[in-house]
Order: sequence, then C-alpha cells, then structure tokens
Amino acid sequence: MKNQENIVVGISIGDLNGIGGEIILKTFDDARILEFCTPVIFASAKVMSFLKKHFESSIDFHSIYDINHIAHGKINVFNCWKEPVTINFGQEDPKIGEYALKSLQAATKALKEERVDLLVTAPINKHNIQSEAFNFPGHTDYLAKELGGESLMFMVTDTLKVGLLTDHVPVKDVSDHISEELITKKIETVYNTLRKDFRIVKPKIAVLGINPHTGDNGVIGSEDDAIMRPTLKKIKEKGKLVYGPYAADSFFGTKNYKNFDAIIASYHDQGLIPFKTLSFGQGVNFTAGLTRVRTSPDHGTAYEIAGKGIADESSFKEAIFMGISIFRNRYDFEELTSNPLKKSPRKVGLKK
Repeated sequence: MKNQENIVVGISIGDLNGIGGEIILKTFDDARILEFCTPVIFASAKVMSFLKKHFESSIDFHSIYDINHIAHGKINVFNCWKEPVTINFGQEDPKIGEYALKSLQAATKALKEERVDLLVTAPINKHNIQSEAFNFPGHTDYLAKELGGESLMFMVTDTLKVGLLTDHVPVKDVSDHISEELITKKIETVYNTLRKDFRIVKPKIAVLGINPHTGDNGVIGSEDDAIMRPTLKKIKEKGKLVYGPYAADSFFGTKNYKNFDAIIASYHDQGLIPFKTLSFGQGVNFTAGLTRVRTSPDHGTAYEIAGKGIADESSFKEAIFMGISIFRNRYDFEELTSNPLKKSPRKVGLKK
C-alpha cells in the first residue's frame, strides 16, 4: 500500500472544559500512531501548551498558521485563534463553546478543501456551542449541511454496527418522523456504507420495530403494521437482505444481533443503550453517508472527570483508526467502481 503514512487526520478540539484535550494528548503519547497518520489538531499552540503542562504530557507539537505547512511525522497544531483562553475544567461556559465552534469550522473547511483526509471530532457541549452559526442538535446535522450527502449516525465496532432512523428527536415525536421515505433512505445509506466503507459485499440488515413488541398486531400502536412492515417488504423485494421489524426488548439479549452486519433502530435510546452497554469505550460514532469521513468517540464531554487525568482515551484512539480504515476502504471502492477494468497505481493520502 503506497503513501498510507500520509493520511492526514484533522482533529477538532471540542469543549476545552471537557475531556477532549486530555484524550487527544493520551492518544498521541504513543508515538507509534504517527506511523499510521499525520494528525492536525485545530486549536491553538497556547491551549495545547496549557493542556500539555496540566496533564504532564511529554509530546511535542508543530505549530502552524497555514494549512499548507502540515509536517508529516509530527503532531501539527493549526492555530484557529491567537488569544489566550481561560480553561475551567468541568464548567459549562458559552465562551468555551465559541472556541469549540471555531475549531470545528476550521477543521471542516480543511476537510472540504481536502487539506485533511478525514475528521475526528472531540466531544462538544451541545448547549453552549449554540449560536447563529451553529443551530444544530449535534455534529451530525452540522456536518450534513456543510459536507452534503445523506447523513446517518452509525455507532460501530468491528463486531456491532447500529444505525438510527431518527437521532436527536424527542421520544414523543419519533413516530411522526418515521415514514416510508425515511426508512427507505436510511436503509439505503446503511447498505451503501457497509459495502463502500466496511467492505461487506452483500450486507444483511436487521430493523427494530417502532413500538413495544412491534405493536402486537395493533394493540400497542399501528405504525409497525402500517409503515414499517410494508416498507421493509418493498425493499427486500428489490434484492436487499433486510429483515424485521424485530422487537427491540429481546433482540440484543438473545444475541440475535450477531446474525446481522448492521442493525437499524427506530430512535436514539433504542439503539444506543444496547450499543453502549455492549461496547462502551470501544465504540465509534461514524457519520455515514457524508461526502467525507468523520468519526468521533462514543462518549461526551464528561465534565465530572474533566481535568483529573483519569479519562480513558480508548474510544478516541479507536475513532482515529476506524476513520483511517474507512478512508482507505472508501478510496479502494471508488477506485474499483469508477473503472473496474483499469488498474492504476494506488495513492492514498493528503492531496498535493
């Protein structure tokens, strides 16, 4: 494989009062990671120096103001601002939300311009980042607007992959959002990402029902019979291996999930509670369906432990390696399908 050491990973710093800075430092304390990628942290040299001192890290940074000056083999810090920032670990602060947004905007711009190959986002506080420039329930919707594509929250490990029909939607509104069009679109996104990003040739997908016991023949709601079953039947008739709806309460406990390449849940907690119970700390939040690759850890800002030096970087590190793997798989897929009869030299990494 050629030039894979040149894969450039953009990293947005997230909420500075949370654990983002700590897990980034701990991840790159292992210098071997530079054999797999070139990181670019979107923050400021002053902030990273403060975090380095606070957490007694020994890593060195390469500070840049021009995205074209990325140095391979080093941990780059792209300066998104020059002024000092007051960090108070564990506190929600609207000013800190402004810096989280500055980092995200700069990282997204670099991703759109292909100056970085993929984006890994440290956790934000969804409340204090809100502004005229960021009026979204989270990263997923913001990046969908900026990057284009049919975005879908896809929580993944090597052995478990869970997508959502609806994500940050109040439970009382879930059934109003679910339609034949939405189900079809989300299943198509999951099917395509499994083939393109995870090298699964013929994906097998399970879909969880909307209501308890999938409605019990209309006794506990009619949506599964009226919308879900007919839609899944149509999709399956077109050749996709899509099954369901399954009753969510027993699906994971019986280990039925192991029989499928991916599971699609109807709403946030229906899918994320079992996923995080089975995989917390090892899972990755991948935004499937975008024109670019974005991953993040499977946890939030963790204010309660911020600044204490006890945060676990495992999920963030996994997000980096998963992002690299997806980037490579997508590149290979696009090369293969764009001209399957022509073999050309493979070149993966930062666009020159």
